[in-house]
Amino acid sequence: MAATKATGAFLEITMKINESDRNAVAAVYSKYRQPFLETISGATSKQLLLRGDDVQVLHGFESAAEAENYLKSDLFNQDVVIELKPFFQETPEIKIYSVVG
Repeated sequence: MAATKATGAFLEITMKINESDRNAVAAVYSKYRQPFLETISGATSKQLLLRGDDVQVLHGFESAAEAENYLKSDLFNQDVVIELKPFFQETPEIKIYSVVG
């Protein structure tokens, strides 16, 4: 049995998306969830969160440095962003949080 990776940081990406486009955005999330978990160094989790006024993707990493590296990766910039960009109503908000304790 594989050891579970400890999450030491979260990358939160908040996107303003029209309600009519949310199914398409969810499909992009589903398409890249497993490749993210399998190929990105330090990745521990990925969840899609829906609220009335926005959509968030919460990514777990072992460290904040790995979260920052993901933002520079081809998977993020050449795949995920390219497919999501047509749905953005404004520039997404990106935050990295470190886990304490």
